[in-house]
Amino acid sequence: MIAVPAFDTAASMGGHGGSLEAYRSLEPHLRAGVQFAGTLFVAVVVLGLLQSDATRAVAKSRRSPVISFSIGLPSLLVVAGLASTGILIVDTSVGSFFAIPLVIFGVTVLPPVTAIGFTAIGQTLTSRFRVDRLWAGVFVGAFLSGLAGLAFPTAVVFTGLAGALGIGASVRVLFDGVGAARPDDRTIPPANKI
Repeated sequence: MIAVPAFDTAASMGGHGGSLEAYRSLEPHLRAGVQFAGTLFVAVVVLGLLQSDATRAVAKSRRSPVISFSIGLPSLLVVAGLASTGILIVDTSVGSFFAIPLVIFGVTVLPPVTAIGFTAIGQTLTSRFRVDRLWAGVFVGAFLSGLAGLAFPTAVVFTGLAGALGIGASVRVLFDGVGAARPDDRTIPPANKI
């Protein structure tokens, strides 16, 4: 097997918990700043590139958060499980062949949907103060992400909650176009037609 240095480093970090330990070893205020800046950057990029879909996902998660969370929690577990499996199998003989798509899938999906979840939480909080703007939701969501970064268990729980909310709403938006959305599009049985 040909050794790829980046995957060897990722495997050694993932196998021994190096990246998690490096994150936990940061000072709390530095960890909070990194989470704030990272969430703000990803949210701005995602909402800028996927304007209509990301905005609809934020609105859908605010309108029905229980449904989005119920769909999102199993989806988040599946995507995170696939990405972590990719990190774990890098050292095996067929690891790089299967690990690359799994890790790329996880890295492509998890940060954007988590940013959508933080934006929805932030916009819900700002709407309580009569500021129902998307930019305020992005900023407050990033601030809450940074605030949660002060304590590692809080960061894990709050990021998981935002990720589940964001991926659930994104899945709902993705499958929203399937089926009959308007009453005029629904099929009427032949006996009821006039």
